[in-house]
Amino acid sequence: MPRISELHLGDEIPTRIYVPTNVSLFLYNAAIWNPHRIHYDERYTTEVEGHPGVVVDGPLQGDWLTQAVLEWLGEDGQLVEFEYSNRRAAYLGARLTSIGRISAIDLQANTVSLEIAIVDEEGTVLTPGTALVRFTR
Repeated sequence: MPRISELHLGDEIPTRIYVPTNVSLFLYNAAIWNPHRIHYDERYTTEVEGHPGVVVDGPLQGDWLTQAVLEWLGEDGQLVEFEYSNRRAAYLGARLTSIGRISAIDLQANTVSLEIAIVDEEGTVLTPGTALVRFTR
C-alpha cells in the first residue's frame, strides 16, 4: 500500500472477482444462521419466490466490499466508516467484481474516502457503497 501522500483522487483499488457457488452460499448462510431458501433451494426460489435463480446474499456482497478495502489498506490503517446498499439481485453463477476508487483525500486527518461497488459482468452496479479509512503509518 502506498503512503497517503502518494495517493491521488480517482486512483483505483485492486479489483477482486467472485463467482459464488452452491457450496460457498451454503457455507456463508450456515455461518450467519440464515435459513432463507432463496440462497440454496433453486426450485423454491424460482417457483415460489419468482427469482430466475438462487440469490446471492446481499450481506455477502457487503462482506466482499469490506474485504477488498481492508486488503488494499493492509496494515497501514483502519476502516473507520463503511456503508453499502443492495440495489439489484445477483444470482448463482454470476461473475461479480468488487471495484473502488479514491473520492477524497484529507491529509490533515490522514483519511481517504472511497467509492466502492460490486458490479456484474456488464458493469452494472449491484451494490454501491462508500468507505472511509484512516492511515496510521
